[in-house]
Amino acid sequence: MNYTPEMEKAMQQTHKICYAEYGRRLDKRIAVEKKRQQEYEQCKLLVAGLDSQIQR
Repeated sequence: MNYTPEMEKAMQQTHKICYAEYGRRLDKRIAVEKKRQQEYEQCKLLVAGLDSQIQR
């Protein structure tokens, strides 16, 4: 996978892991993807709540 220095920096800041390790270690990759999924679900709930408030 080709990644930029900005992507590497974001991965380090967010998940405390480098892309090389992310690519090598399945357990780390699964942990990162679970965290991403949880954040996505939280954002969906937040947007749904805001949408319902706007439509009132």
